[in-house]
Amino acid sequence: MYKLALAFSLMASSALASGLEIVVEGEANGTIVIDLLEDVAPKHVEQITALAREGQYDGVAFHRVIEGFMAQTGDVVNGKLESGNMAMAGTGGSDRPDLVAEFSDVPFERGIVGMARSQSPNSANSQFFIMFKEGAFLNGQYTVVGRVTEGLDVLDAIKLGKGHNGAVVGKPDQMKTVTVTD
Repeated sequence: MYKLALAFSLMASSALASGLEIVVEGEANGTIVIDLLEDVAPKHVEQITALAREGQYDGVAFHRVIEGFMAQTGDVVNGKLESGNMAMAGTGGSDRPDLVAEFSDVPFERGIVGMARSQSPNSANSQFFIMFKEGAFLNGQYTVVGRVTEGLDVLDAIKLGKGHNGAVVGKPDQMKTVTVTD
């Protein structure tokens, strides 16, 4: 019985240790490593992990970047630099269903990764954002899915948006590849 419990415990710990490695290309070049918080938002982590494993995040732009606030990406429909419609970037999701919010008490601090959504709390799908600074006004309003453990310098170098609501003008930086780590 003890061995079975230990095996389940080890499986749970390795599941909780999953993360993402995002290779960023553009004005910023380098890797951002994210620890996914499966224990905080299991359904959201499951969805973004599945999208990353399928390669859907590869080539997706950071379409909305607001200095001192956050960098947003993950529109797998309209946000691909090679095949997307950058004028529509930020309006798409994936072919998967939207998710019911998984709010937590994890505060939005520098490096926290949250799920982007529309006005409806239950509309997160594929898009996410990474915080440049603390944003307590988001606490309990958006689902936290992870935190940056390496590459904050790369995050800080991402091309800033100069358009309406932080839209990036010209060629945005992109997530060249997104790899799931176990």
